[in-house]
Amino acid sequence: MRVHVVSDVHGSAEALARAGDGADVLVCLGDLVLFLDYEDSSRGIFAGLFGAAHAERLVALRTARQFDEAREFSRGLWGSLAGDPREVLEAAVRAQYAELFGAMPEPTYLTYGNVDLPALWPEFTKPGHSVLDGEVAEIGGRTWGFVGGGLQTAMRTPYEIDDETYAAKVAAVGAVDVLACHIPPDVPGLLYDVEARRFERGSAAVLDAIRDTSPGLVLFGHVHQPLRSRIRIGRTECVNVGHFRGTGTPFSVEY
Repeated sequence: MRVHVVSDVHGSAEALARAGDGADVLVCLGDLVLFLDYEDSSRGIFAGLFGAAHAERLVALRTARQFDEAREFSRGLWGSLAGDPREVLEAAVRAQYAELFGAMPEPTYLTYGNVDLPALWPEFTKPGHSVLDGEVAEIGGRTWGFVGGGLQTAMRTPYEIDDETYAAKVAAVGAVDVLACHIPPDVPGLLYDVEARRFERGSAAVLDAIRDTSPGLVLFGHVHQPLRSRIRIGRTECVNVGHFRGTGTPFSVEY
């Protein structure tokens, strides 16, 4: 069995169309949407609506961790739109989802990232797409548990949930062979982004599950340039599958 795993696709439809080549199954750990491109300010939903200069300014504020100023700056731009900001945003996300899900191979098992809008996914999934969150699937005779979304942060991205709700999803998955999440377990080396020079949030519940149930493999994304891309905790191998938008290469699991 060969499974290809991607995370943090962020609008890379062309690469996503090839991500399942040579594999029996594709697994996607979320963050399909490209809202703001930190490397190319001309790309993404925000730049498409307000221009590259404004996108570059927002990136600078967020990078400096001036989140209140960033929200105020962004709020002013959204308020300048002729239409309802929520409707404008959802229309832009729908356009990306139409392209991304159209490119996505079948079969694919998916869970949500913190920048995704889960309510829109049913409009675009194909028959061979299985969306799981706090649920388990058997893939090639092994159990895979899926936990989507992120934890609450000052960034306030669309699918951030409180720690208790997230922990309940981890508990619902229980003991599995492979635990597949969008965010890492709460281990500092896995959470520090060396380019952004900040710690992202990881899950204490996932770390507890590793210690309690010892899955063979824990896969995740979210941190684009991690200080450490993999560690071992007991018998569990923890692996950041990589920033797919940056690499265009899936992580391969064979058994």
